[in-house]
Amino acid sequence: MAACQTYAADNDQALQDFASINDLDNQVVLRIGGFYSNSNSSMDVTNPILGQDFKIDFEEDLKLEESQFLPFFEMFYHFNERHSLYIDWKQLHRTAEIQAITTPFQVNFEDKVYDIKAGAKLKTTLNMDIARLGYGYNFYQGNNYNLGLSVGLHTMFIKTGFEGDIGACIEQDLVLKCDQQPLDRAIDESVTAPLPDIGLYGDYEFSPGFRFTAHVQYFYIKLDDLKGSLVDIRAGVEAEITENWHMTAAFNYYEVDVDYTQRTNVGDIHVADYNLYYSFIGPMLSVSYRF
Repeated sequence: MAACQTYAADNDQALQDFASINDLDNQVVLRIGGFYSNSNSSMDVTNPILGQDFKIDFEEDLKLEESQFLPFFEMFYHFNERHSLYIDWKQLHRTAEIQAITTPFQVNFEDKVYDIKAGAKLKTTLNMDIARLGYGYNFYQGNNYNLGLSVGLHTMFIKTGFEGDIGACIEQDLVLKCDQQPLDRAIDESVTAPLPDIGLYGDYEFSPGFRFTAHVQYFYIKLDDLKGSLVDIRAGVEAEITENWHMTAAFNYYEVDVDYTQRTNVGDIHVADYNLYYSFIGPMLSVSYRF
């Protein structure tokens, strides 16, 4: 009888362990938070008076906000103890209006040239969304630590817009003629192709309910008229509030640099260069739920 009780107890423990493993194998983590961003972005345009290209700075020249607290979203699906899938999204949307442009410039959107003269009133929009999809593999594990390798794809959605006292230009007899009149909106939307990234990540439980987490990701690609790079370094501490709820405080360095050369559809003629640079270094706060 004692043997039967011992067997039953061992069997119950085995069932509990099996259920625990199954929970780990099918765990979903949702994380929502915010980060403090310091941004710097620019675009190459043409000075119509000098006929020379120059960089216009969105923050300094067009008065877009440089510092913001912005949202982010992450989701992880652990389909067994070593393998996981993840998706995340970051957003940087900015709009600003200035009463008088100090330096005139011309910009080409969708094979159309627009002229912004000195003194013109101008509203500028620069929106950037970054989505990431990837796979992680824990290649080294212990009782209270994990070390893994990640591979994924980044897609950047960039929208640039100008609204105000803008003249539309037409080429006549090899001369560019521009009429200064208010236009509702002149917008160029460009979506990059998925860009690959590779990284390392790890975590270490240094005290019950407290875990140190970190990751490093990088990509660089040069494809036709597109060149882009990304560096993402994050380190922080995750605290267990309840069994399912966790809070994370981290320090993050994030940098995206995209150079894109726009050409006309006919004759492959160069019309514009875009350099969009987005970076921040600062704190991140988030709350996650596991189920």
